[in-house]
Amino acid sequence: MIPQSFIQDLLHRVDIVDVIDRYVKLKRAGANFAACCPFHSEKSPSFTVSPTKQFYHCFGCGAHGTAISFLMEYSGLGFVEAVKDLAQNLGMAVPEERGEQQSGLMQRRRAEGEDGEDLTEIMLTAAQFYRGALKEAPQAIDYLKKRGLSGDIAKKFGVGYAPEGWQNLERAFPNYQASTLTTVGLVKQNDEGRRYDIFRDRIMFPIVDVRGNVIGFGGRVLDAGEPKYLNSPETPLFEKGRELYGLYQARRAIRDAGRVIVVEGYMDVVALAQHGVEYAVATLGTATTPMHVQKLLRQTDEIVYCFDGDNAGRRAAWRALENSLGQLADGKQVRFLFLPQGEDPDSYVRQHGKENFEKLLNEAIPLSQFMINTLSLQVDRNTSEGRARLLQEAKPLIKEISAPMLSLMLRKQLAELAGFTLQELDVEFQIKSHIKAAPQHPKREAAVAQPLRLLMLLLGNMALCKKISEFQVGLLAESPDYAPVLEVIRFVENYDQASVAAFLEATRDSPYESMFREAQSRILTDVMDADAAELDIQSIFRNIEIQKVTTEYEQLMGKTLRTEEDKAQWRALDRRLAEFKGVVVTERGGSK
Repeated sequence: MIPQSFIQDLLHRVDIVDVIDRYVKLKRAGANFAACCPFHSEKSPSFTVSPTKQFYHCFGCGAHGTAISFLMEYSGLGFVEAVKDLAQNLGMAVPEERGEQQSGLMQRRRAEGEDGEDLTEIMLTAAQFYRGALKEAPQAIDYLKKRGLSGDIAKKFGVGYAPEGWQNLERAFPNYQASTLTTVGLVKQNDEGRRYDIFRDRIMFPIVDVRGNVIGFGGRVLDAGEPKYLNSPETPLFEKGRELYGLYQARRAIRDAGRVIVVEGYMDVVALAQHGVEYAVATLGTATTPMHVQKLLRQTDEIVYCFDGDNAGRRAAWRALENSLGQLADGKQVRFLFLPQGEDPDSYVRQHGKENFEKLLNEAIPLSQFMINTLSLQVDRNTSEGRARLLQEAKPLIKEISAPMLSLMLRKQLAELAGFTLQELDVEFQIKSHIKAAPQHPKREAAVAQPLRLLMLLLGNMALCKKISEFQVGLLAESPDYAPVLEVIRFVENYDQASVAAFLEATRDSPYESMFREAQSRILTDVMDADAAELDIQSIFRNIEIQKVTTEYEQLMGKTLRTEEDKAQWRALDRRLAEFKGVVVTERGGSK
């Protein structure tokens, strides 16, 4: 674990412009630098690097981060490797710490067992044990050779072997009774208290996160047996719906190819890589989730889902379609490839080779076509009832689509199939562009924008966080909308060298990441000097307090003021409201 203080110091010394310019030629654009984004295809530069804020942001694909993030995303380095690379260039020695308790969402969280042991170290030890065991298992080596895997590919993916027997991990972990082994999903305990290895006599595929840490395993039987694949359970390190097998190894190839293939099995990923198709990933025993899609569309503009052509494969494809709709953006593309009956990516690429496989990829069906074709097959479009059902089935899907142009084109196509005009369809689907929205109260609009505005002002002028009073912090703490703002204030309190770049690194896993990203992108274009920002901040706090006092006043007015305490509170609120309006308050509580 690298101390957070060292990361802050490193980012304070490094110049992100120099780091990125080594890989992507930057040109001066006003106060910032710009280039065509290295993370997606574009002709006009939308990739912006701020030398003052020390972070980058792409207005096209949303890629953003610090010098550390850039090395991780561009060079495929793990977090530790990226930090060490930057530190080496600056002549800084990277310290490490163990067991230090860290607090706050902005701190990098480290999953620990009850005894304080780092769970990622346990998983790394297990991965090393399985790799060592593979060398001593001729039957496992023979199996991999028959599947066409070379030693280099096995090494690249860290492939190993879990031996037969119930307690082989005892050789790697002398304290086999440690609770952490069950916490990370390596060991189970039965009702009689007997402990045993979860993975036995299986080829082992380590699952790694974006920093290169082993967080789980997938185990495949060598011959016949059930289940064919056994995955790690959900643990503090591993959440199936967020992770993709092979993404860490495939990131550079995905950028080079301009697309990513999503397959169903570990062997599919490894076999494709063996034959030169290195831009494939696999879901981990679960359907494709919106988080998977979001991760992949940040890496590339095109996803190709590759499934078997049987009914099970088509059901999996439809679930992938449903979970992709809300993540789409115009300019991004999702397509579907269904392999011939009885084939999977592993068998197809071994038999037909890379060139023929990529020919199939180029013929994959666009999401729009797959959606319309699938819906049309379920109805009789020659009848009014069938066309009505087509629209009924399509309506919730269309409303999920987040890409405006794609949504428009699909609605036009559906309208034509059903014999509707586009306007009639949009009224039926309740599409906002054709329905006059009820006017929104301006105060409510301001309330929605205010937390983001305050966040933007403080990120752009972090020194002003120290001028926020305890009373004002208390006002923010009363509303969950301002929780991200509190993160910035607390961060500045904890670190002397607070910067936007340092804050970005410290909040990499924050639940408010999307709001931070939006605020960071805005401070690149909406620059405000410290004096003007301070006035704006104080105005926002005044609005927050007015809203709080007004709400309390209205709630009290709805009650019968029976007690002297109620009456005193009412007079105090009335006086405070009058002060906000600049009205002189009399002793009786009236105003003039």
